[in-house]
Amino acid sequence: MKNILLLSISLIFNLILCAQTQLNEGVLIATQTMSSDNEQINMQLQAMGDTESVIYFKGDKSRSETSSPMTGDMVIIVDGTTKEMLMLMNQPGLGKKYLLQSFVPSEEDLNNVVVTKGDETKTIMGYECQQYLVKMQEKGQEVEMQMFTTDKLSAFSHNTTAMGDKIEGYPLYFIMTMNQQGSKIIITSEITEIKEELVSDDKVSLTPPEGYTEMGGM
Repeated sequence: MKNILLLSISLIFNLILCAQTQLNEGVLIATQTMSSDNEQINMQLQAMGDTESVIYFKGDKSRSETSSPMTGDMVIIVDGTTKEMLMLMNQPGLGKKYLLQSFVPSEEDLNNVVVTKGDETKTIMGYECQQYLVKMQEKGQEVEMQMFTTDKLSAFSHNTTAMGDKIEGYPLYFIMTMNQQGSKIIITSEITEIKEELVSDDKVSLTPPEGYTEMGGM
């Protein structure tokens, strides 16, 4: 019995130690849920179900893949060094489109974002994460976010591009609250799996693949 207890303690310690190790390359699985205080909208959101995203990261380059029956396939690739973002969209009625642009926020954009480092920490997938509270204006609407980030992953998140360098680390959990036509919409995203594995350079390349045409007007 004593040997079993010692083995269990050893396994737990090793798990915590491995989780806190810096990862520069790997794959993340994220689950996103949406809800509303409006009963009708909430029923529609529940019918859509949860959305799962696969995020590949290598250094400060990341690739997020999301697929939905309603919105089609979307890929977002970001480069934290060049501050560029490539969006690949394959949507019903739209076809295959891409958009390549800089995501460096303007001074005006940054003035509309207030970031406060919170007092809380949260352990997610073995990583101790720091709380950040965000308030920002998006198309005239106030958006509030609560994030918990870790500095143990080199991945760069497209969810923090609007904040400039006001947030440190990669968000393993966030809640975003916004008002849409008088109804509150709540989006929750959480990393549910972290895998250390090799990622090819092509996976995080900013070169649009063949078959995609440029989308204008955005």
